[in-house]
Amino acid sequence: MDARLNELEAKLAFAEDMIETLNQTVIRQQGQLDLLQQQLRLLHQQLQAALPDEARNLRDEIPPHY
Repeated sequence: MDARLNELEAKLAFAEDMIETLNQTVIRQQGQLDLLQQQLRLLHQQLQAALPDEARNLRDEIPPHY
């Protein structure tokens, strides 16, 4: 009975360690996602500011070989 209890305690300790490791990984990845979303928003704002007010339609433009 003691051997089985020791084995279960060891498995529980291992599982708790694994859960904590996974939790730290998720926290780190969420931080990276937040940073990437912020950078993407900034790039989108810069792109919108750089574009002219009226939308450009490439179908209206004549190709250079005509």
